[in-house]
Amino acid sequence: MRYLARLILVVLLIVGASFLLLGYWAGRGGQPSPNAIGTAGSTSTERARERAAELGEKAAAASAKVQETVAEAGLTAKIKAKMALDDSVKARSIDVTTSGSVVTLSGTVRSVPEHDRAVMLARETAGVTHVVDHLRVER
Repeated sequence: MRYLARLILVVLLIVGASFLLLGYWAGRGGQPSPNAIGTAGSTSTERARERAAELGEKAAAASAKVQETVAEAGLTAKIKAKMALDDSVKARSIDVTTSGSVVTLSGTVRSVPEHDRAVMLARETAGVTHVVDHLRVER
């Protein structure tokens, strides 16, 4: 079985190398095409630099947005984890959304102490500057 696998591997390598060599020999042998477009010249170089600067700015903006989104997701995860580990808070019934460093709590809780504890857990989380409370207490 090993012999057959090795034989197939060797045959594939030989076939691949032959295609590579035949393609090189059948082509121009590395000669440039007569219709090739040159990149020399100061105008095209400056345009390329301007375009690269634009793309760099766009990439930086996209990177900042990704970092902000990751930070928001991190805050949301921290708060949900705190609530899940707290016995007095039913974390599944509370929605946590984050926009920047502002956290919004929404959903229904069973009691006023559970409400107060959920808001306190969110406020105590590092990175949170403001908590918007949209929690409703069941009656």
